[in-house]
Parts: sequence; C-alpha cells; structure tokens
Amino acid sequence: MGIFELSPEQEHLLSMIREFTKRDIKPVARELEHKDEYPFEIVERMKELGLFGLLIPEEYGGAGVDLTTYALVVEEITRVWMSIAGIMNSHLIMAYIVANYGTQEQKEYFLPDFATGEKRGGVALTEPNAGTDLQSIETTAVRDGDHYIVNGSKMFITNARHGNTFALLVKTDKNIQPRHKGISLFIAEKGPGFNVVRDLDKLGYKGLKTCELSFEDYRVPAANLVGGEEGKGFYHLLSAMEVGRINVAARGLGIARAAFEDAIAYSQQRVQFGKPICKHQAIQLKLADMATRIEASKLLVINAAAKKDQGERADLEAGMAKLFATETGLYCSTEAMRIHGGYGYINEFDVERYYRDAPLMILGEGTNELQRLIIAKQLLKDYQI
Repeated sequence: MGIFELSPEQEHLLSMIREFTKRDIKPVARELEHKDEYPFEIVERMKELGLFGLLIPEEYGGAGVDLTTYALVVEEITRVWMSIAGIMNSHLIMAYIVANYGTQEQKEYFLPDFATGEKRGGVALTEPNAGTDLQSIETTAVRDGDHYIVNGSKMFITNARHGNTFALLVKTDKNIQPRHKGISLFIAEKGPGFNVVRDLDKLGYKGLKTCELSFEDYRVPAANLVGGEEGKGFYHLLSAMEVGRINVAARGLGIARAAFEDAIAYSQQRVQFGKPICKHQAIQLKLADMATRIEASKLLVINAAAKKDQGERADLEAGMAKLFATETGLYCSTEAMRIHGGYGYINEFDVERYYRDAPLMILGEGTNELQRLIIAKQLLKDYQI
C-alpha cells in the first residue's frame, strides 16, 4: 500500500496467516461464534504456528517480530474472526511485560512456555469498580514470607476460563500517594484461591470467554513480582497499554476491512431498480467513505507501531490510531449493514457479527473518550506557547 512496502519476511508471514485463516478459521467461525464455543482446535493450530510467541524474543523461543508486523497479523486474523485475535493479544501483552520488565529469572521461567502457548492467558486489570481509572483498584497483595496473599476481584478478564497464567494488577500499598506508586504487577498462575466466578454473556466477541475472577487468600510467589520491586506496576502497564492500543486499532481496522469487502462484493451482486446497487450513487458514496477511512486508519496504525518499534514513547500515536481505527470499524460495520439491507441483519451473513463485535473496540484498552484526553494532553504539551 502506498508508501509502506512489506518486506519479504512480512510477505511470507502474512501469506501463512491468510492460509491459516482460510483453512482453519473461516469454515467454522460462524458456527462457533453463534454457539459461543471456544475454538480449541484453532488454538492448537495457533500453538503449532508459533502465534503465541510472535512478540517474544527469539532467544526465549519466540518469533521476535516487530510490532508493525504483529499489527498486520492481527488485522488479517480479525478480518475473518476477531475473537481469535483476542485469544492472542491479551496473552502477548503479558509476554511483553515480562520480556521488557521482568527479571532475568522471570524471563527464563515464563517466556519459553509463553512462546509455545503451554502457559497462556492475559492481563487481569479491570475490577467491578475500577475500569478506566485503574489507580482505583482494590485488589490487594500482602507480603507473607516468600509469598504474597491476594484478595479481591477482577471483571471482564479475557481468556480467564481457558488460560492458566495472568499479569495481575494489585495494590501492595493502599496508603501511599500518589496512588499509582502503590500498584504492582505479578505473574499469577492459577491455583487455590484463584477463582473463575462466571463467564460473562456478551453482545459480541463470542467464542472467547470473558470472565469475572475472585481471589480469596490466593498465594503468589514473591519471585513472580514483575521486576522484583513493588510499586512499579503502573509504569510497566503504561508501556504495555500502548501495545494493547495498537493491537485494538489493528482489530478495528480488520473489522472495517471485512465489512467493506463484504459490502462492496454484495453491492455488485444485489440488483434493485434494474441494476446492481453499486451503480446507485447513494451506495457509491458509502463505499468511498468506507475505503478512505480504512486507508487513513492503516496509516495511523503503522505509524504508531513503527514509533513504538523505534523504542520511543507512542502514547499520542497509539491513542490516535486506536481512536480513529476503532471508530472506523464501527462506522464501516454499520454502513455494511445498511448496504446489505435486511440480509445484513440475519445470521446467515457475517455483517451482523461485525456489527456486534465493533463496539467492543471503542471500549477496550481505554475508552475512546480517554484516548481523546490522552491526545489532547500531549498536543497541549507539544504546542505549548
């Protein structure tokens, strides 16, 4: 596309991903999604392909791809079924945290099993009373010899039912000010006191279990404190959230592309008033706007990923990409349904799934209202007079 040229390595990887989605995901996605069934066979294939190790350094058994390549992979998978990208993303945010902020012992212990998918899970951040404002979390971890004792609850946790390992955000000091200095991250493996309370029944994002968790005197080894130092969890999380937002932006882009491609194909097949509906100007205007927003979204996603790959802070770029690309996903899924008319509203077409999946992307990894505040804050800093 335009100024961005794929390397031979990227071309090869994306070709493999397209074959994987065509062969293993597309034939079963609609049925599994409607039944809300976890895609066990697809996950096993993902393990074989090394997808759980994409962002993990090669020295620990991963593929070591850059974030730009990863975003392109996420886009391709999301075009076919967004839930599959979700199984991978939360897991790789956890892996990113360990790879960049873990102790050497933590890297050697966790990353090889993360890469194979043997240890697999996600991030346990959100609580019933703390979503966007993560400094308000109430889950606590109290030191007890070589362990910490964790009590509290988490909400909306991706992969919680079928995962076994999670980056767990807790308060290790409830009284310190500012509040973020009392927040720590642990790598928590399931065990006694780590309870999956229930699966949440969602509008979309089916097949992938999102759950409520509770911790009742759950003991996590002190050796699993990320970086080996209390009070650093919020800082570790800020960098990881940039990765998460780029991923969600790529998913918004993937939904938008899927909706557009289905809509433009349908518009050439559906005949009304004696001609294909793509010949009507009202439909052409919709297609033009969809395609333009998709192109702009892709450039924003690649720009954000490239800056993060260079080791620079990318909160502004990631926020812009997340904001625009996810709104584009919502816009295109709605327009695709309008183009499909009544057929877009029945479950024999994938358009209704895009329409249900897209709203999650404007909420996940920080609401789009929060993205606007992050963007404005950085702009005021950059353009200070």
